[in-house]
Amino acid sequence: MNYRMELSEYLSKNKQRIFDELFSLIAIPSVSAKSEHKPDMQKCAKRWQELLKQLGMDRVEVMPTEGNPVVFAEKRVGEAVPTVLIYGHYDVMPVEPLELWNTNPFEAVVKDGKIWARGADDDKGQSLMHAKAVEYLLSDNTLPCNVKFILEGEEEIGSGSLEAFCQANKELLKADVILVSDTSMLGSDMPSITTGLRGLAYWQVEVTGPCRDLHSGIFGGAVANPINELCKLIASMTDEQGRIAVPGFYDDVENVSPDERAAMAQIPFDEEAYKQSLKIEQVQGEKGYSTLERTGIRPTFDVCGIWGGYTGEGAKTVLPSKAYAKLSCRLVPHQDHVQIGLLVKKHLESIAPKSITIDVTPIHGGDSYVCPVDMPWYKAAEAGYTKAFGKKPLPVRRGGSIPVIATFEKVLGIKTVLMGFGLESNAIHSPNENFPVDLYFKGITAIVEFYREVAAQTPVR
Repeated sequence: MNYRMELSEYLSKNKQRIFDELFSLIAIPSVSAKSEHKPDMQKCAKRWQELLKQLGMDRVEVMPTEGNPVVFAEKRVGEAVPTVLIYGHYDVMPVEPLELWNTNPFEAVVKDGKIWARGADDDKGQSLMHAKAVEYLLSDNTLPCNVKFILEGEEEIGSGSLEAFCQANKELLKADVILVSDTSMLGSDMPSITTGLRGLAYWQVEVTGPCRDLHSGIFGGAVANPINELCKLIASMTDEQGRIAVPGFYDDVENVSPDERAAMAQIPFDEEAYKQSLKIEQVQGEKGYSTLERTGIRPTFDVCGIWGGYTGEGAKTVLPSKAYAKLSCRLVPHQDHVQIGLLVKKHLESIAPKSITIDVTPIHGGDSYVCPVDMPWYKAAEAGYTKAFGKKPLPVRRGGSIPVIATFEKVLGIKTVLMGFGLESNAIHSPNENFPVDLYFKGITAIVEFYREVAAQTPVR
């Protein structure tokens, strides 16, 4: 039986329905970072519950946490078969600046062969791929293993409630492997599997100078300007070599072997095209490392936002009382995000001049993750990509962070395979997020083929 042709026909026949279901999720502005969208988090969880029930799952629940709810679903096909736990998130990033969007971010549009909307890729689109793959296998009566879904609503703000949820529900979440589609590939014609994710530490900094905003003419030059001082502090956080100037920061950094660095150097990468796509004249980063190494195996320090003083129309000659910044570090294996958080906080407090006060508040964080490429589950994913894309995927460490992946391993003792299908050009976290339609259906095909490979392995455990 040519089930791949049957799958193609199934997807073609149900294409509009699949789009309608995805667009119904996208239409809910489930922005976890903003408190005014709290009701939308509940609404989106309920919509996921409806969609998973329609698949024919045995059990579907919206379960409370300290924060936003978790959607759990389960389909059992036997006792002697393995269990796959599918993880995704239904929260999305804020859409600002709105003026840079070409379409309404919460009204999905299909144009130029792409779906344009917030969440088209990250992660409503990619999560629904798994639901559609399971839907097809159930319709064909060929689902070879038990399947569970866990969909959370706090990934974009650090998954703060999920560790406690996992601790309290270890038996419920018991599985042999976790599948996640929340990552990207090297290119639409260059499939790749993410084998490593960097960790993350994130802070908000508040700098206070005088007790009130002051006239910059009367007081300027005599009283410290919090914005000026904050900029100096931030500028001092990295040196001329692009290294982070925090004592102890590199103590636990994994030094990747020459063999792995040599393998990374073989990954096709067009730096000129990379620069052109970003409209920059040159790349920048830690001296002695390539662009792929800088974004995959080295830690970073970044300013994610900075503000203070007067930013309205026209001029206001003010010396502000306060200035703020949001800072983050991407971390590599063996760096503990809590320890790094303390080091950065201590360092900023130690170098701040006495003319200001500084308050460094940790926001969220998570540790890094590395997937073994020799385990059967990875091999099954590799086979799925090969059948869907016509070429073997490359193993690649990526620069992003999914803090809960390390949590899963720590709390549940389960390894994760990162079957992501996004592209850098999909503009996740940015205006005009999108997902190519043809790639969307190739992704569903790769997931179906993963299960076919699982069925063919004896044993897969």
